[in-house]
Amino acid sequence: MARKLEITLLRSPIGRVPRHKKTVKALGLRRPLKSVVITDSPQVRGMIKSIEFMVSVREVD
Repeated sequence: MARKLEITLLRSPIGRVPRHKKTVKALGLRRPLKSVVITDSPQVRGMIKSIEFMVSVREVD
């Protein structure tokens, strides 16, 4: 079974560069302190790495 990641948006994308805003939207995050559960993949890991200062990530079962 594929691993899942819970991604929580900790900081608002307001005032960030457009690339970071688009990445937040692509991950399905809408507002601070909201979380999404996404299947782990290299593409998702790359998106997380580009906005790692804005999000919290943990593995879930």
